[in-house]
Amino acid sequence: MKRSSLVALVVAILAAVVIQLLLVTGVLDPYAELIIQYACIVTITTLGLNIIYGFNGQFSLGHVAFYGLGAYSSALITKEVTGTNPLGFLGAIIIGGLVAAVVAFLVGMPILRLKSDYLGIATLGFTIIVKVFFDNADTWIPAMGGARGMTAIPRLTSWPWVATITILAVILMRNFAYSNQGRAAMSIREDEIAASAMGVNTTKYKTIAFVMGCAYAGVAGALYAHLYAFLHPSNFDFLKTFDPLLIVVLGGLGSISGTIIAAIGWTFLLEGLRIVLPSDILDLRYVIYPLLLIIVMLLRPTGLFGGMELPFLRAPKVPKMEKRPQSAVAESR
Repeated sequence: MKRSSLVALVVAILAAVVIQLLLVTGVLDPYAELIIQYACIVTITTLGLNIIYGFNGQFSLGHVAFYGLGAYSSALITKEVTGTNPLGFLGAIIIGGLVAAVVAFLVGMPILRLKSDYLGIATLGFTIIVKVFFDNADTWIPAMGGARGMTAIPRLTSWPWVATITILAVILMRNFAYSNQGRAAMSIREDEIAASAMGVNTTKYKTIAFVMGCAYAGVAGALYAHLYAFLHPSNFDFLKTFDPLLIVVLGGLGSISGTIIAAIGWTFLLEGLRIVLPSDILDLRYVIYPLLLIIVMLLRPTGLFGGMELPFLRAPKVPKMEKRPQSAVAESR
């Protein structure tokens, strides 16, 4: 691990501990705790979309569907099987990620052959299918509540859970981005035909990126379900899929740092506008933040952190090869 990465990890852990102390002592009230946790959940799910769209170049509009699958599947586990058992909650989070990953694999095999707008339309159609399933799920699984919503979900999400999973998600994504698999995925984003000509199995690495990104969404959905203790199909409507997409574009495609900062800033901006604006013009916030997005895109078309990373998230430096004397080179020949 680089020195800067180790320092950043220590700082992140200390920051999480400080926030926990502020929560325990009452300096931060439950409302502030809720917003901080939700900002981290948004960060996790947008990191997943950044793997799919930012690093692999696959235009997906189905991210919120996998977010919902992770939320409902994990909620079913804790509500019907494990209850408030912490180990059961950990298992529910893992199952939420696995369900999203398995469904992503099954769906991705046929649709990842599509490209650009066609892939976006296919994933959008899948989102609508999942939303309709949630609306009528009580027909097959009464505990899911259908159009009435799913209630009585144990409120198990807490700051230690969210902070730990967020830190692990960032570390995993950073390591993936600079691994052989990650570089193969990025080569597909740059030029799929050239990558295929150089021997990259494009189908394999597109599937890996898609499954991994959707697993992130499933884990984030599990945390979301146990944070609010209530799920409704409208939370996973196809319009919601544009929020993580806009955050990824705003932060910069392929930028881990940009995604993290944009996700946190986006969450606090929306909540701040909800507090500041009077209730009769509250919907004005849905006009303000698109305007801010347009301004950023005009000033920085590549996003806030396009092509840049914070020091601890940069690619590891490749050691320079020592220059051999000309005489040694001649002898080796």
